[in-house]
Amino acid sequence: MTSNTTIQANKLFLASRIALIFTAMTFAFRASLEGVWGNEFHLTKEQIGWIFSPAFYGFTLAMIFGGPLCDVLGMKRLLGLAFLGHVSGVIVYLMAKDATMLFVGTLCIGIGNGMVEAACNPLTVTLFPKNKTTMLNRFHVWFPGGIAVGGLISYLLLDTLHLGWHMLIMVLFIPAIIYGIMFWNLKFPQTERVTTGVSTKEMFLSCLAPLFLVMVASMFLTAATELGTNQWIVALLQGAGVSGILVLVFINGIMALGRSFAGPVVHRLNPNGMLIYSAIFATIGLILLSKASGYGAFGAALVFAAGICFFWPTMLGFVAEYLPKTGAMGLSLMGGAGMFSVSLILPLMGKWFDSFKATAIAAGTDPAAADAVAGSNTFLKVAIMPAILIIVFALIYVARRKSYAAHKQQAQAGAAH
Repeated sequence: MTSNTTIQANKLFLASRIALIFTAMTFAFRASLEGVWGNEFHLTKEQIGWIFSPAFYGFTLAMIFGGPLCDVLGMKRLLGLAFLGHVSGVIVYLMAKDATMLFVGTLCIGIGNGMVEAACNPLTVTLFPKNKTTMLNRFHVWFPGGIAVGGLISYLLLDTLHLGWHMLIMVLFIPAIIYGIMFWNLKFPQTERVTTGVSTKEMFLSCLAPLFLVMVASMFLTAATELGTNQWIVALLQGAGVSGILVLVFINGIMALGRSFAGPVVHRLNPNGMLIYSAIFATIGLILLSKASGYGAFGAALVFAAGICFFWPTMLGFVAEYLPKTGAMGLSLMGGAGMFSVSLILPLMGKWFDSFKATAIAAGTDPAAADAVAGSNTFLKVAIMPAILIIVFALIYVARRKSYAAHKQQAQAGAAH
């Protein structure tokens, strides 16, 4: 790269990360507002799950349509749509008088978040074609990083200063305006798929490859494990004698740190090895969270964070490295599958919690203790998903051992030249 091209690439990458920070802050704010909105609008946990779910299927729709359109419309236009979705969603939230308006606001923000991923994942791959998985991890540092920042802001405004939730939502205007202005003034490259000459037909056919379909199915479970748990963790830990929002901040701080130093781990394990490691630690972490109370929850959260840390970006990196002809559409289908799965798991987790709590109360358990029982049992239910993934990722590794060795040799040969 020339110096001007490098400066342009770094500015685009910075703006992308700020857009992702907005996305992440909405996750943290929703988690902290679950109880506030539940009380104000008289909603059950399952109803809250349905209000939160359009954040994920709106995201899914945006990614599924945005992926194929990325090469046609260009990444800059997709990010313009993201900005419109984000700003309109915040305005609807601020005007909300009932659960329906909260639902609509969440849908608008979900579509905006999906457009960010639909544009910024292929943008990152295009800007850094020789370091895809590492740079996708560095880009996605700012998802847990943004959740940590959002969680601290929420704790400060709601729990410490006791300000209204409208003030918290207004904070979202800050990153939206910053990334909107930055992207408006920058020139975007063409996507990697276009510059390497892969045809649209070839891209569509590559998305029907058996390995890609297995990875899409696996994305359902990795995303539900990570994002479903994080979105509900404040509620699931409410009977554990610890601040759920601070545990959420802790988890995402660990994830941000891990993704910042993903390069050496990628080099040592390769994407498939990272996914096996992730599934093992995520399973153990969820089991430990189901038994944790007080400050012990932070120890369990550390193990869980080590597990989910690399899930999302490494799933994308696996596809970008080993199935590159799937292009922007492949990355968008992966992200869309992940977010769609979370839209399904959120109300389901709410239903599990309500059911476990009702059973505990019927058995004579004190309501406060019933919250702890319900949270514990819900964690154990979720642990089944990464346990399945341990087997899936191990089978993929065994089936592709020779292919990984050849890919590593090609990469080393390319680096030597």
